[in-house]
Amino acid sequence: MAEPKNEDFLDDIEAAEAEELSAQTEEFDDEALELDSLRVERDEYKDRFMRALADAENARKRGDKARREAEQYGGSKLARDMLPVYDNMKRAVEAATEEQKAVSAALIEGVELTMRALLDVFQKHGIQVVTPEVGDRFDPQVHEAMFEAPVPGTKAGDIIQVSAEGFMLHDRLLRPAQVGVSSTPAS
Repeated sequence: MAEPKNEDFLDDIEAAEAEELSAQTEEFDDEALELDSLRVERDEYKDRFMRALADAENARKRGDKARREAEQYGGSKLARDMLPVYDNMKRAVEAATEEQKAVSAALIEGVELTMRALLDVFQKHGIQVVTPEVGDRFDPQVHEAMFEAPVPGTKAGDIIQVSAEGFMLHDRLLRPAQVGVSSTPAS
């Protein structure tokens, strides 16, 4: 007897191939989804890394700037405290009369040498004396007006008297020069 042809066998093969293809496609879809999610995660980590790197660089720059400012301006409080010492020594030298200079020449010379040494230390640490002259224009950035007075022959804003010298620490004002300023002369 002849066996009937089993065409169902071919259908089973086609179904098995379709199922296998579907499984492979599903596997590829899963791998593609997983790959996409890994790419997103990688991009997030890369972004975090770049931000952390930028933050570290900014922190380094801020630290360098703070260190430089501390080096340049860290002694400003001490410098301000030393300014009256300079003022008093200058007054002492200026107050000595010729007779006193003759009698106490060594003492006056010692005060002058000490004052020069103090100025050398100031210069070494970036402190410059601001010495305005009578007739200069008043500059509120470096001068402090102690009084105003109308003085004939001057313009408003001219310096008419210098009471105390000012001091700069590098590019910052430690103490303004104290000056008298001419106001508009009365007619």
